[in-house]
Amino acid sequence: MYYKELDTPALLIDKNIMMDNIISMQNYANRNQVNLRPHTKTHKMPYIAKIQEQNGAKGITVAKVGEAEVMAANGLTDIFIANEIVGEEKFKRIRALAESIQISFGLDSVAQAEMIEKSFEGSPKRAEVLIEIEVGENRSGIIEEQDFFNLLEYLKSCKNISFKGVFSHEGHTYSSNSKEECLEMFMKSQKRTLHFANLAEENGLKCTVVSTGATPSLMHDFDILPGITEIRPGTYIFMDASQGNHIGTYNHCAASILTTVISRPTSVRVITDVGAKGITTQTRSKGLCTTKGLGVIKGFDNVNISEVFDEHAIIYDKTFHDAVAVGDKVEIIPNHICPVVNLHEQAYLLDNGEIVETIPVLCRGKLK
Repeated sequence: MYYKELDTPALLIDKNIMMDNIISMQNYANRNQVNLRPHTKTHKMPYIAKIQEQNGAKGITVAKVGEAEVMAANGLTDIFIANEIVGEEKFKRIRALAESIQISFGLDSVAQAEMIEKSFEGSPKRAEVLIEIEVGENRSGIIEEQDFFNLLEYLKSCKNISFKGVFSHEGHTYSSNSKEECLEMFMKSQKRTLHFANLAEENGLKCTVVSTGATPSLMHDFDILPGITEIRPGTYIFMDASQGNHIGTYNHCAASILTTVISRPTSVRVITDVGAKGITTQTRSKGLCTTKGLGVIKGFDNVNISEVFDEHAIIYDKTFHDAVAVGDKVEIIPNHICPVVNLHEQAYLLDNGEIVETIPVLCRGKLK
């Protein structure tokens, strides 16, 4: 079946571009002698996570316990939840997962560690944790050294927690204004992460894992510093308009949304059948990743989604208007692919335009 025969909206994945992206990032990790543990919150599909592992990835990363459960149920056995996990119910679910797979998760406070220690009392396996280090994103993670020392001292006293190492995420590289600034941010982030890894070892807790990485900083073949053991990019597998802007081309964008022209009410306005519920309203407003509009129309120079309603995309462009008719199907490259995938029940894998697989997005909606 040719992809334009699909009903719309539909999530498309170009298999050849995706495989090029998978192999390129794996080769980058291999050259730098680090493990690749891709973040699967981008695609949310065990089918694709297995392809990543088959091509050399050492396990996967997820964001939520629910994602870990789905991945484990579908044969993925080495999972890191790159997030602070809090809540008795979630700890119970991780304990259950630990009976059959290798699973670890993040923490950044003594208060959280106390909850983990209590919840894993009586468990046949210790909770395996990595401490998150804040490196500039202004999100979660350890900031002050004293807080790190306090957490290390508490972990030393724990009988139900096993310390694996440290991790960070240089998400602020999305706002870098140049390749040079991206490199500077990446190096500072690595050095700060390694600094805390060294502090841990000096305090009697050696890191077996020192984990970092975000797609913008890993697309330019930057050096990975000695001591980093793994990288965790996610978006690289599909890319999107913001990442395409960062590297200066959309040629690596493997995912798109197929949509049908349903109206041409004026001489410049075109309406298609996907809106906020299919492509989101997300934009990037800083640095090289800055996006125009709410999605790029593939195959048309400088044509973007102007605005969206729940189920309508609105495009104002005379050239585009005159090039399409009601019933025509076009593709949108989303600004941010990760939340877009979460809106779709399945993806269609294409090989030269032919549908070769329909893949269920099994981690869709797994927010807990």
